[in-house]
Amino acid sequence: MAVWYEEHFEEKMRVALKGSRVLFSERSEFQLVEIVETELLGRALMLDGLWMCAEQDEKSYHEMLTHPALTTAREISRVLIIGGGDGGTAREVLRHAEVEQVTMVELDELVVRASKAHLPSIGQAWGDPRLDLRFEDGAAYVRDQDAASYDVILIDGSDPVGPAAALFGADFMSQCARVLKPGGVFAAQAGSPLLQRDEHLGLLSAMRGVFAVTRPYYGNVILYPGGAWSWAFGSHEVDPAHLHESRVVAAEAVTDIYNRDVHLGAFAVPNHIKRALRDG
Repeated sequence: MAVWYEEHFEEKMRVALKGSRVLFSERSEFQLVEIVETELLGRALMLDGLWMCAEQDEKSYHEMLTHPALTTAREISRVLIIGGGDGGTAREVLRHAEVEQVTMVELDELVVRASKAHLPSIGQAWGDPRLDLRFEDGAAYVRDQDAASYDVILIDGSDPVGPAAALFGADFMSQCARVLKPGGVFAAQAGSPLLQRDEHLGLLSAMRGVFAVTRPYYGNVILYPGGAWSWAFGSHEVDPAHLHESRVVAAEAVTDIYNRDVHLGAFAVPNHIKRALRDG
């Protein structure tokens, strides 16, 4: 029998997928982790009732989080991922041959365990020897790192509530800016530019306080409330329009969404966001 699985967004909107069964459901010390089989998007991960990713839609998110940073940073040998328990971000990062080490810091081991068992098409890089997987608090991990330690830092967290709330604040942004190398790039998911506009602008404001270059960029993710989604690019000196040609070509050979035109177009900012950023 078919069942509708729903995310209730602030009790103002429902994002529902028709499915057939629950493949995994278990509560960790942090959250409820569920994986369900859906008709439209295949297997999908939910955390505390919020959609995280789905097999047929996840590249719209993971490719856009990773490749704008990886194709613009001066060097990409050392990459830090905070969150990303489904494995999709690590998979995309490790497509780049220049990457020598990826440290992935995920708070909830249960998310990784469930994803390994039920979302193998997303987490394809668990066995890559370049991946150093750690289960600990991401904000605390960053605080403990030496200055200028990483070429790229990617924040693949959920919405700014519950366990992920610390990843959106000014203190955390300051620590990331300290740990990032001068020619490095920081990128984070930045929520819905419409439904989470205040949170979106708040993240950009926090980043502008610590990065000389801060740019929002945009795309579409069917699974997320409203469909329109955003990410944020930060750097001490790198312009997101200046791409490394060889890396773009390598990415385009394996990606479904990301390419040069998508990259450049994603940084076009809607007027209402431009005005808000201009007015502070």
